[in-house]
Amino acid sequence: MAEQNRRVRTKKRGKLRKGRVFLTLIIILLLGLGGYFYFQYKAGYDLAGGNKESDIEFKGDPSLKDKENILLIGVDSRGEEQSRSDTMILLSWDQKTNDIRMVSFMRDIYAAIPGYKSYKLNTAYYLGGVSLLQKTLGNMFDVKINHYAIIDFKNFEQLVDVAAPNGVEVTVPHDMSKNIGVSLKKGTQRLNGKELLGFARFRHDNEGDFGRVDRQQQALEALKTEVLSASNVSHYPKLIGALQGYVQTDLTRSQQMGLVFNAVKGGDVTIEKLTVPAKNTYQYASYPGVGSVLQIDEEKNRQIVTDFLEGKDAVNE
Repeated sequence: MAEQNRRVRTKKRGKLRKGRVFLTLIIILLLGLGGYFYFQYKAGYDLAGGNKESDIEFKGDPSLKDKENILLIGVDSRGEEQSRSDTMILLSWDQKTNDIRMVSFMRDIYAAIPGYKSYKLNTAYYLGGVSLLQKTLGNMFDVKINHYAIIDFKNFEQLVDVAAPNGVEVTVPHDMSKNIGVSLKKGTQRLNGKELLGFARFRHDNEGDFGRVDRQQQALEALKTEVLSASNVSHYPKLIGALQGYVQTDLTRSQQMGLVFNAVKGGDVTIEKLTVPAKNTYQYASYPGVGSVLQIDEEKNRQIVTDFLEGKDAVNE
């Protein structure tokens, strides 16, 4: 009996030792992952020059159930304190379905800017920043904007290189070089940050600004695909760190992390795209002191945007 008890005790001690070893290995693994996350995050944060405090006044519209509307503003400041918004894209993310609806607003839309006379839409940001652009878009298209994100084009280049170190795959429709700082050849290829920005900004072809907006949408969708690929998961900590310095936004750090990880957790992200004005809803016009503009049918475009964001069959017709 005593011998049997000793065997039982020995077996229990053996199991206990194995359990302790397993627990120790788990703790070491978690500490290692935590250390990796911290140092990668800090590398991205330092690369972007740290978190830049913003004094932007912005009051977001109340969030809709399961949806977040983020106004993405691209600017080419070139060191100036004030600049026009070169890119204005509303990203409407349905957190339930993990789908994104992307609405690109053309910068040359002739717009009634509250408190001012009518100018091109991109002048709203120049005159009154995010809040005035928010109000202008809300008045014209009845859109709700919950958050904003502003990125300078130079920072976009660097952010792409952090998010996708192996480049982003796109199909270049024809040779491009004029006024974009890079030379791109026709064909499917992987572009680095500077090249992807050049691809998105090129407009010296028959499609003009409409082609440029279409390529902006293509670039963002291709970047999304690259970022959410399994091979890029290890780059997330550095990317989140870089976002803190490269992007001005009212989203908190935890909200930014939540958006990234919720997108990954939700699986494939589907993107539907719309360009405003839609086809056959505008004409070209010119005004003194303003120049060439897109004179739009505001009522038709407002309804198209509303239907599109609600998931109805609104297309660029």
